[in-house]
Amino acid sequence: MNRIAFKLTALAALAALSFGAFAASHLTDAEVRKVDKDAGKLTLKHGEIKDLDMPAMTMVFQVRDKAVLDKLQPGDKVKFKAINEGGKFTVTEIEKSK
Repeated sequence: MNRIAFKLTALAALAALSFGAFAASHLTDAEVRKVDKDAGKLTLKHGEIKDLDMPAMTMVFQVRDKAVLDKLQPGDKVKFKAINEGGKFTVTEIEKSK
């Protein structure tokens, strides 16, 4: 591999690692307070959501993928991402904390 190709490969790998760290840093810590499978909603006590300019609080979110509700129960510690879709705050990504 020539030096230019090597440098480009190294830069691409560094960019991929940086993006992964950036994406993970945009998940918010929370505790599940209530799971409403019928309504497709989740009550979370969460930290500050910087992407939404929202302080820490407890609130109800819509869930984009209702199947995730089967895996959650009150008391679970999670990390999540939410967006504002037409005035409704919707969880688009959620994972149990380790």
